Amino acid sequence: MIMHKDAYLVVIGGAEDKKTDKVILKKLVELTNKKEPKFVFITTATQQPEEVGEQYKKVFKSLGIENTIVLNIENREDANNDDINNQMLKGDCIFFTGGDQLRISSILGGTKIHENLHKTVELGKVVAGTSAGASMMSEIMVVEGVDKEAPSRCTIKMAPGMGLIEGVIIDQHFNQRGRIGRLLSAIAQNPHSLGIGIDENTAIILDHKGEFQVAGSGVVTVIDGRTIAFTNTCEQYPNEPLAITEVKLHVLPSGYGYSLAKKYPIIKSEFCNNKKTNEKAVQ
Repeated sequence: MIMHKDAYLVVIGGAEDKKTDKVILKKLVELTNKKEPKFVFITTATQQPEEVGEQYKKVFKSLGIENTIVLNIENREDANNDDINNQMLKGDCIFFTGGDQLRISSILGGTKIHENLHKTVELGKVVAGTSAGASMMSEIMVVEGVDKEAPSRCTIKMAPGMGLIEGVIIDQHFNQRGRIGRLLSAIAQNPHSLGIGIDENTAIILDHKGEFQVAGSGVVTVIDGRTIAFTNTCEQYPNEPLAITEVKLHVLPSGYGYSLAKKYPIIKSEFCNNKKTNEKAVQ
């Protein structure tokens, strides 16, 4: 997908701080680069759209954002409605709340909203999502899996996401819910994809160059499956433990980053000094 030079994708691992420093949410306001930006909240993922929508309106009002609208898109007819689509396209930041990521993909996938969501990125807007709103950003998303257990061969369920970020599988609430096992299982089945596990109150901020920077209090775990030498993943005996060798893993706290285009981490000093990574030094 082509991103405008002013566009950003902000992928939040869930449970972002809404009461104290609000670092990630303040960053969203900053990224719009407007004095009076319009924020559009899409609550499709949640079963409590009015409550969740009102919560985000209040939080962003505390950050000085008065121009907000909540779009509760409950079905595919809504997602193809011209008025709803026009309202979304007028937003400077489109924010997807948490809930069930399969609701997002099944209700919005292949609709005008899906098409225009990609268009907003081409136009230079900010698209953000938290929890389920984070998972839906990728081409493939984890829908269900066992937390806090050793990885098994094939015990996770995956589905197509909204495809805003190509070549990745995103998981959220990552270390808090012990999800490294299920992301390893996902990458064993899709070694051509990068696994990105995002902690709570943590986000990746992806720019048009295909580079992201980490923000927030936790870490982002990147799993690169291209180097895998062996894995026993298969449909037979799916509950047996997964074997996987020579997988590459990076753990990146706030200020560090990663190049999705070139598949290497970016150390913190580079963001500070605005220098390019010595690729050989970090591979």
